[in-house]
Amino acid sequence: MAKQVAGKSVAVVGAGWAGCAAAVELARAGHQVTLFEAARTLGGRARRVATDRRQLDNGQHILLGAYRETLRLMALVGVDRQAALLNLPLQMRYPPHGGGMDFVAPRLPAPLHLLAALLRAKGLGRADKMSLARFSSTARWMGWQLHNDCSVSELLQRFDQTDRLIQLMWRPLCLAALNTPPERASAQVFLNVLRDSLGAKRAASDMLLPRADLSKLFPDAAAAYLAKHGGTVRSGAKVRRLQRESDDAGQAAGAWRLEVSGEAVGGTWGASFDGVVLACAPPQAAVLLHDIADSEAAIATLCAGLTAFEAETITTCYLQYDPALRLALPMYALLDAPERYHWGQFVFDRGQLDAAQAGLLAVVVSASAEAAAMAQPLLAEAIAVQLATVFERPELGTPQWFKVITEKRATFACTPGLQRPANATGLAGLAIAGDYTASDYPATLESAARSGVAAAAGLWDAPRRPG
Repeated sequence: MAKQVAGKSVAVVGAGWAGCAAAVELARAGHQVTLFEAARTLGGRARRVATDRRQLDNGQHILLGAYRETLRLMALVGVDRQAALLNLPLQMRYPPHGGGMDFVAPRLPAPLHLLAALLRAKGLGRADKMSLARFSSTARWMGWQLHNDCSVSELLQRFDQTDRLIQLMWRPLCLAALNTPPERASAQVFLNVLRDSLGAKRAASDMLLPRADLSKLFPDAAAAYLAKHGGTVRSGAKVRRLQRESDDAGQAAGAWRLEVSGEAVGGTWGASFDGVVLACAPPQAAVLLHDIADSEAAIATLCAGLTAFEAETITTCYLQYDPALRLALPMYALLDAPERYHWGQFVFDRGQLDAAQAGLLAVVVSASAEAAAMAQPLLAEAIAVQLATVFERPELGTPQWFKVITEKRATFACTPGLQRPANATGLAGLAIAGDYTASDYPATLESAARSGVAAAAGLWDAPRRPG
């Protein structure tokens, strides 16, 4: 990170993955960090959740080998990658009776691993394989860059991709990576993800499935790291106001005052800090910046941008079966067909990730506003029937219990040409962080980690000049 004067006091508001990343980097640089989180559990939109059934995750995530900042930070705070993540080669595998395909990249040097996977792929015809090869070679020739952004659907049409390949490969990849339907998703951001995975070293395309719950995967370890480095974590503490402190002449004094409420601070509490990183959701960040926006035109413009994001939903349906139940693979892709009430897009056998969750399946529905509007019992029943049908295992149609967890603001809609704010606010000692800030990536754990690191590195950079 950028060279900074050590020993400053910094408040990080929000203990999601971006906030935890910023806090860790600031503590590593020798600053006195206080991390505030309104919820009891750290992790933001990627955290564990205590339910009436058992402890679950707020959603099922897949990490990639290309997530360099996420993996670096996990190692920095002492997370054992081998124990915490199941490493799978790049794959898109459907149930044998699910009408899909079987595509698995062997552990060969890039790009031979993709060529071998393509040659061995089952369920794809010659035209489909030629289509995929043409896409890969053309994207590499273009440097994975477009002169003008467009939708993923338009890009696929431009590259003459077959309908079957779009259905089995590109659509599920787009939904998993961008959480936005191909018809509305940014082709350039999609290409960025493919560049750093399919277009990089073989290990970059590996798929990493969490064995631990999402809070334990990084946020809890980040909190322990802060404690060891003199920092403080205050969960259950909601920051309600942010103000610039003034000197006796009424001029900005370079310090920031927070007003905080909650049991963690004994009711209401105020304190001053040399720097602040706002790592909360965009609407909450805009609320905290409101007082400053009255006197700073740049902050007023930033606030307007923070409230303009369109949200996308992710739903995860957990289905508990007999602990002896086990799928042949830890993860499968599914053909989603809402007109047939087939909502699931990926299913994960949690028992193969954590023995304590034997018999538990997690089914993910990305960009799930329509599915989330259904009654939860109806959605769970539809997904259970879908599993029983595609796996030809009737017992999957009758789970012992289910739990549907919907994150209505899971990500922003990653649309073509979307303008995303920088980490810098134009005021020294004040930065924003989150997966929504300017980045090559969509709203992922990696973009959150990168944003947190960037916010920490540039917290005391010289303010931008107007215009």
